[in-house]
Amino acid sequence: MSEEQQVDSTEGMVREFLRDNPRFLDDNPDILESLSLPHNSGNAVSLVERQVGVMRDRNKEMRNRLDNMLATAHDNDLLFEKTKRLVLNLLEAKNLPAMVETIYDSLGKDFEIDFYSLTLLGDEKSLPRTMARVASVEKANEQVSTLIGSNRAVCGVLREEEMTFLFGEKGLQVGSVAAVPLRYNNLYGILAIGNADPNFYKSSMGTLFLSYIAEVVNRILPKHLS
Repeated sequence: MSEEQQVDSTEGMVREFLRDNPRFLDDNPDILESLSLPHNSGNAVSLVERQVGVMRDRNKEMRNRLDNMLATAHDNDLLFEKTKRLVLNLLEAKNLPAMVETIYDSLGKDFEIDFYSLTLLGDEKSLPRTMARVASVEKANEQVSTLIGSNRAVCGVLREEEMTFLFGEKGLQVGSVAAVPLRYNNLYGILAIGNADPNFYKSSMGTLFLSYIAEVVNRILPKHLS
């Protein structure tokens, strides 16, 4: 059978189906929306055809918005579950090394963040050995004074020495950062996450997730340091 014969055969089957099922398009309006139904009005576009076109475009836009809302809701559900796991594990941590390991394990494996660090401010000799970086308050004031002076999370591109202070040798690979000072009456440290893309973390982005985790850490960390 030639291609033309196949087309004719298919058209005949469609015609026969629609004739035998006259309510098919009423029961399936989504198919009707996708059909082009021109009116015999010469070169001019009829008002009905124009209205149908506008409605079709609006329906498509609404479907796209709904899809985006559902995708965002799904992402937020996943973020909530990961954050809940981290908070519960932090509450169960028995000491400072276990707490730091919990944070690193969650950020690296669960959240799949490229670069992350917890910098504790104090005397390295007086703190238990952990995976966290340790620096004196004086050193922090020299390297990241703007960051530790902030009361909220800071996002964007930092200077090279600031990146190195937060991430060590890996700081040279970090393009942008979201960092928050850990402060609850006193200043205890800095929690930072990074990405190789300089445009990944921007000053205009929301930091609810990072700020919430920092608030939890702020309440738990002092008892492990005392």
